[in-house]
Amino acid sequence: MSMKFEGRDILSIKDFSVKEIMHILKTAKKMVPAAKGERRDESLRGKVLATIFFEPSTRTRLSFESAMSRLGGRAIGMADPEASSLKKGETLADTIKMAESYADVTVLRHHHMGAARLAANFSAKPIINGGDGAGQHPTQTMLDLFTIWTEKGKIEGQKVALVGDLKYGRTAHSLSYALSLFGAKLYFVAPPTLQMPKEVVDDAKVGKVRPKLTGDLNDVIGKVDVLYVTRIQKERFPDPQEYQRVAGLYKVDVGLLEEAKKDLIVMHPLPRVNEIHPSVDGTHHARYFEQAFNGVPVRMALLALILGAVE
Repeated sequence: MSMKFEGRDILSIKDFSVKEIMHILKTAKKMVPAAKGERRDESLRGKVLATIFFEPSTRTRLSFESAMSRLGGRAIGMADPEASSLKKGETLADTIKMAESYADVTVLRHHHMGAARLAANFSAKPIINGGDGAGQHPTQTMLDLFTIWTEKGKIEGQKVALVGDLKYGRTAHSLSYALSLFGAKLYFVAPPTLQMPKEVVDDAKVGKVRPKLTGDLNDVIGKVDVLYVTRIQKERFPDPQEYQRVAGLYKVDVGLLEEAKKDLIVMHPLPRVNEIHPSVDGTHHARYFEQAFNGVPVRMALLALILGAVE
């Protein structure tokens, strides 16, 4: 697989090799001082990023806009479809074509799985998937990998438990595949109705270690190096009663963490509801706020690579 990044779409983590992912992570590490505002970087001066979001977002949209700004570029965007021509019936193809006219790269978040790949067919300029329904969220996966890599020193061989909504959670889908590429040992912790889809489990078998499925968090808390907690996503449930049956099923608090390894890190793609108690924030295990920040250097790296500012 080619290491050429310039002009490339970022649609799925499956489009990247381990070598390519590590190149992105190493580039992101160099971006950290600029991401913190400690160093000035003007490598994307004159470039424009368009953010087209059909679903709500805080971290993804703002971190992309921050990333572009930290590189000297500008961001334009749409965060409310009701205040755009979509309200008038404009198609996705036409929306993407218009964004292409105004910007050098577009980040798209859409409620339909596969929308970003479809959009890439309409655009001659790079499309970045900012999340497509219950499908993929590749840049979230890359910042998650960056967090594990910088916090633990390596990704290979780490024991990682993914907890919560594994059926609808696009972050969990992308991350499980990526971790398996690196040879991490995976534990999928969810009730049967929210357990990881079979096709995602099969994808996770690409590595040497087969994932283990369980419904009991207590069974794995003392074994793992990384606890990746996800929100039960009410908006993904077609049946409200199904949501009520599983809401609040897993809760991480300081009592649970007494059984954990001393160097366990707790991650969460955010936003959280009540699955991580605020008391965990002050422990040495909590890494979810650092994880959210890591979206800036990782997205800086991706923008710089695909717009040809770095190799």
